[in-house]
Amino acid sequence: MTAIPPAASTPPTPPPTPPAARPPHALAEPTRRVGGRWVALFGTAWLGIWMAQLTPVQLLLPLQIDQHLAATGTGTGGTPAWTDSVVAFGVISAIAGVFALIAFPVTGALSDRTTSRFGRRRPWIAGGTLLFAASLLLLGLQTELLGIGVFWTLAIIGFCILSSALTAAISDQVPVDQRGLVSAFISAPQAVGLILGVLLATLLFTGQLLGYAAMAVLLVLLVAPFCLLVPDARLHPGQRPPLTLRALVEGMWVSPREHPDFGFTLLSRILVNIGNALGTTLLLYFLMFGLNDPNAEDDLLVLIVIYTIFVVLASVVAGALSDRLRRRRVFVLAAAVLQALAALLLAFVPELTATMIGAALLGLGYGCFLSVDQALATQVLPDPASRGKDLGIMNIATAVPQAIAPLAGAAIVTLLGGFPMLFLVSALFGFAGALAVSRVRSVR
Repeated sequence: MTAIPPAASTPPTPPPTPPAARPPHALAEPTRRVGGRWVALFGTAWLGIWMAQLTPVQLLLPLQIDQHLAATGTGTGGTPAWTDSVVAFGVISAIAGVFALIAFPVTGALSDRTTSRFGRRRPWIAGGTLLFAASLLLLGLQTELLGIGVFWTLAIIGFCILSSALTAAISDQVPVDQRGLVSAFISAPQAVGLILGVLLATLLFTGQLLGYAAMAVLLVLLVAPFCLLVPDARLHPGQRPPLTLRALVEGMWVSPREHPDFGFTLLSRILVNIGNALGTTLLLYFLMFGLNDPNAEDDLLVLIVIYTIFVVLASVVAGALSDRLRRRRVFVLAAAVLQALAALLLAFVPELTATMIGAALLGLGYGCFLSVDQALATQVLPDPASRGKDLGIMNIATAVPQAIAPLAGAAIVTLLGGFPMLFLVSALFGFAGALAVSRVRSVR
């Protein structure tokens, strides 16, 4: 009789992996390099963002405020003095800056906790874009300072939501050795977006409402491809940090004692951006009233072109070179010093040729700073689970100086010694920013 062999033992089926123990794809450090399509869509989105944000700051919003003051008879003979316009613009910008101070980290923290099937960042990119665009459209209809202030503040909140989520995409999807080059596609579109937006608003889409409407439509058209076509990893509910008011509030503080490199990088960014904003925000008024330039508006366009060329070149070359050399700190330090030297040139040699040389130096320094400092910031973040919030804190250092610079600059010019003092203060901030970044230790 043939013996029946024993049945082969079947290994027990392992229990299902709980959500909290699954591989943290959304939180993992990216290792696969992004391709040219990703970078192109990313840069295109930022081109739309910068056109929509900088064209109002540099042209549409000051003109809108100036027209309101002239219509209400403010100033001597019904014509507003330049300080009246600057102060009104500065107050509106400062109020928007206060809201940006809150919106950047809070919306970044909320995107860190988003478990939507569309991903963590995509819903915030889409929502921020729509709020930004709608606010610009409504801003174009305003004729009173209150309405201008309200809808510009809403536009800035939309800008903060959008840019906070889009910036976090670098930390989420781009490996460290590619972040310098990819960050250049934030800074280069900033320079191009400024000049392109101003040209469109002055030559093609003339008029207050049409100018704002054009910026709103271009914003949506240029951001939509990235939002729709670029994958965004989904955060599993088990990986989500606590979503409570206390957790959000406590998360806004990153201890510089526990994370000194984050603190010094943030401090450097604040100082350099204040210096840059003081040196550039009142440039038109410097040409008009500091140099008595009869062709101030035309020469401002020339300066913007010079600045743009050098920003684009410096951001791409410095970003790629910092990736290749695996060094960030020395580039950021040199960029801060270059901007300080440009401000000193404007302070001590107040004439048009020197101003053009200063624009070139400023473009070199700021282009290098924008791309490499962004890459540096992604490497000193305390926690992968809070990338959006921490980069939102970093973004405060970019947006808020631009918001307060017109008012602060006008105060320096009128109270402390004119335009030379303004540029001296700008240079001091640049040198202080270089000193701060020299203290970073974990990144070369």
